[in-house]
Order: sequence, then C-alpha cells, then structure tokens
Amino acid sequence: MAKITIGIDIAKNIFHLVFINASGKVIKRVKRKPQELLKFIVNTEPSIIVMEACGSTYHWAREFNKLGH
Repeated sequence: MAKITIGIDIAKNIFHLVFINASGKVIKRVKRKPQELLKFIVNTEPSIIVMEACGSTYHWAREFNKLGH
C-alpha cells in the first residue's frame, strides 16, 4: 500500500501538488508547470494520486499508471 497520497489540482498553467502521509498530515506542497509534471512524478515513490474530474484527468491517469502510481 502506498505510504504517500498526492493530490493534484489540475489547471491550465500551473499544477498544485499536495503530499499527504498515511496519518493525513501535509508533508509537502509544490507547484509545477504541466510540461514539468511527469519529470517530477517519475522521481517520486509509487503513490496514490488523486485529481479532480475534468477532461484531462484520464490522460494524466494513464501517464501516472505507466510510471507505477
């Protein structure tokens, strides 16, 4: 089971990421441009990634699955 949950707020220009540990404590907040997101996520441990439902969610979910999340 993943020890970290990553919440991603998908926006047009900047994505906001919040990292939460197993006890529900926020451990890190970061901002990334869409073109930087996969480079950043590939260097994180396998995690549960949650996002809002929108048109690009399925695209990002497929990409994260390829990376083991």
